Amino acid sequence: MRGIAALRTLERRNLALLALSTVLVVAGYVYLRYAYRVTDDLPFAQEVVLVILGTIVTILITAVLLNRQTEVELAKEQSLEFVELKATTYLDLLGHLEEVLGRGTVRDDDILRLQFLTHRLALFASPEALVQYHALVDLLSTSLRDDRVLQPAESDEIQRELANLSAAIRRDLVGEYDERSGWTADEIRRQIVRNTEEAVRIGDGRAAPPT
Repeated sequence: MRGIAALRTLERRNLALLALSTVLVVAGYVYLRYAYRVTDDLPFAQEVVLVILGTIVTILITAVLLNRQTEVELAKEQSLEFVELKATTYLDLLGHLEEVLGRGTVRDDDILRLQFLTHRLALFASPEALVQYHALVDLLSTSLRDDRVLQPAESDEIQRELANLSAAIRRDLVGEYDERSGWTADEIRRQIVRNTEEAVRIGDGRAAPPT
């Protein structure tokens, strides 16, 4: 990726600047001792030497700091790109599951796409999301009849597993922000499951249980 190549270039540049600064400091110290002796009788010569050496060292240090700042910004940009790829993979998965569950049947192209999404998840998904995804896929495989039609009796359980997967995805993407909200991961998961169960009851025309 471009971000990784740019980071490596900056690291090499920082090392070069650091080496140059070290050489300059050592050479400057040696030259300064010499200049003090040679320019002892010249007016302001020693001060001029000090100003020149100080300016050069300041320029090099500033260059190193600017490169360091750029490196941090590139690392942040690379992290954001990774999160975007992860979010895109999760959304593609949820969109595909929505198509399959809405249709109620599984075709050959559905299985092929699900297989490729599984490989993409292997690259980006968190361990918790991978575990929940496995539980959902395992339930889907046991819910299929021989004609690849999903059994309606398993609909509630499938939606519950899908809710657990959604909670794991949310924790992977925005878990740090949820921690600041004061909600625990388990509280958020339970709320997502409750919302899903309520949506299923509305679709089935069932009344909500008393609270």
